[in-house]
Amino acid sequence: MPESEAHPSRAPTPYDLIGGDEALRRVVERFYALMDEAPEFYGVRRLHPGDLSGSATKLRYLLSGWLGGPALYAERIGPPMLRARHLPFSIGKAERDQWLACMRQALEDCGVGPPEFREWLMQQLFGTADWMRNRPGDMPGDG
Repeated sequence: MPESEAHPSRAPTPYDLIGGDEALRRVVERFYALMDEAPEFYGVRRLHPGDLSGSATKLRYLLSGWLGGPALYAERIGPPMLRARHLPFSIGKAERDQWLACMRQALEDCGVGPPEFREWLMQQLFGTADWMRNRPGDMPGDG
């Protein structure tokens, strides 16, 4: 078949740009290692169970689908319903910012993509992390 008639390949997704499941697994492992090790992430760490393995699996599943890869969370756990699942935890700007700083460090430590891609990804994550705020007086729209 002439090249002009070949089926166009699909555009790479953010999941592809990160490096797929193995790279995503490394980022999530680093994310939770940082959360456990770095005192600056204590505020968000205290919202998690002592054993972070279940949290790590859920985050990897969620990010996989969110980034355009396999929808592992929906397939294995159910609809993400992120805001509803986070309502039992008091989340304000400080926790949002710690979560984002921890993720930024994990992405950098794992060498994910060029800096422009990491910055774009962090902007996307900010919107979701900001929506998780649920502390009265510290919720989205409160400033």
